[in-house]
Amino acid sequence: MTGSNGAGEWHALHHRSALVAGIPFQVTTLSDAVEDVLSAIADPASDGVTLRFANAYSVAEATRDRSYKNLLCSSGINFPDGTPVSWYMRRALKADRTGRHVTCRPVRGPSFFEMLLDKGRRHDLRHFLLGASEETLALLTASIQDKYPGAVIVGSYSPPFGPLDETFYQRSVEAISPCNPNFVWVALGAPKQDFASAELSRRLHVSTAGVGAAFDFLAGTASEAPQWIRNSGLEWVFRLATEPRRLWKRYLFGNPRFVVNAERALWKIKRAKA
Repeated sequence: MTGSNGAGEWHALHHRSALVAGIPFQVTTLSDAVEDVLSAIADPASDGVTLRFANAYSVAEATRDRSYKNLLCSSGINFPDGTPVSWYMRRALKADRTGRHVTCRPVRGPSFFEMLLDKGRRHDLRHFLLGASEETLALLTASIQDKYPGAVIVGSYSPPFGPLDETFYQRSVEAISPCNPNFVWVALGAPKQDFASAELSRRLHVSTAGVGAAFDFLAGTASEAPQWIRNSGLEWVFRLATEPRRLWKRYLFGNPRFVVNAERALWKIKRAKA
């Protein structure tokens, strides 16, 4: 991947990528990703890194929204948020005959969020939380201080519901800038949070990441799937069962779209190598 927002610093780490439905994902592990991001943030020449944790729904959305796909294929780093995406990464590398022995593992946004809160303590990393309600942010901040004492939360902002217009960005910058964070966590739901985090990183020269439900999980306002369900690739079933009214359309239409487009891209790779 090329572009601004820290992509150059990330390229220096020599990570390879795998394409899923034409979208590049980093081939790495959770712990390696966290350490690499910490190194990139510590680089005095860095303008920050923009991270995205894209799952099957994100890929499905990108196949019908050209602006979102352009974002995922330009600046920033995409991690596979879930087993289905990492599984197709393995298949893509195998089809391309370049990754027969490469291990592709999920790098989930909620897991990355907590690990960077934890490991960032030794670097005095300063975190800013953007998204969710004021009540959730208060619960989240208290939970972070309880679970990761010493983690530095320099501020938070609950933006009013609405579009990503200039008013949103001005108010967000006004809330974030005086706090001087190293990292801004954005929880607005995909794809909205990915557009927001990229633009905020550009304006503030700070590292950002969209982490969706991670705020609710750590705040205790939503239930996270058990590890064995996440490993099985069926986390979406658990989330659908816990939030059916909000998520049924996402999974009913998004999952088939993801599979169709991922399979089509695989077929093109295989045909090119035949």
